[in-house]
Amino acid sequence: MPDDKNDDDSYVLEDTGESIADIEHEMEVAAQEADDTLTHQKTQPGGVASAVPAGGEDLRKLNDRYLRTVADFENYRKRSDREKDDFRKYAITNLLRDLLPVLDNFDRALDHAEQGDDFHKGVLLIYKQLYDIIQRAGLKPIDEVNVRFNPNIHEAVIREENPSVPAQTVTALLQKGYFLHDRLLRPALVKVAVGGPEKSDEIQ
Repeated sequence: MPDDKNDDDSYVLEDTGESIADIEHEMEVAAQEADDTLTHQKTQPGGVASAVPAGGEDLRKLNDRYLRTVADFENYRKRSDREKDDFRKYAITNLLRDLLPVLDNFDRALDHAEQGDDFHKGVLLIYKQLYDIIQRAGLKPIDEVNVRFNPNIHEAVIREENPSVPAQTVTALLQKGYFLHDRLLRPALVKVAVGGPEKSDEIQ
């Protein structure tokens, strides 16, 4: 879908929330008024030429009104496209949110199972199949450590004195967070270091 920011149309107005039927009616009214004005000019003594000084301004206003109505229709179309696109992208939000505890249980099972045994291999296979499916639907994990604490995507469950790393460093992941496309589905639960040197730039 084209980026609205690149449109160069001086007649594009703010979205008024009108329905498509309202906008189409406005376009019909504007077109009918323009036609009536031309018909009136042709019936005046001297024909169209004699009425131009009086009717030219009316035509300009009708043309401007028509262009603005067309712009309203374009705004409505773009808004409708955005809404349909958002619906397609985020329709499964509630379903994925309900599945997150299942992913958490898979993570716990894999953490406690002995790597390499049949149980671990079986759980890992099922987990990867499920995760691949929901990842294709737009799910993205928040699972980094040794990064600066970000209150927009992290929830600090534990704050621990640790002078060996910069303050506000995420030192441990307690529970993964997730995005659905570019929307936060759930923040990550983390352990954060305090008491270390302050560092304003991103932690490497």
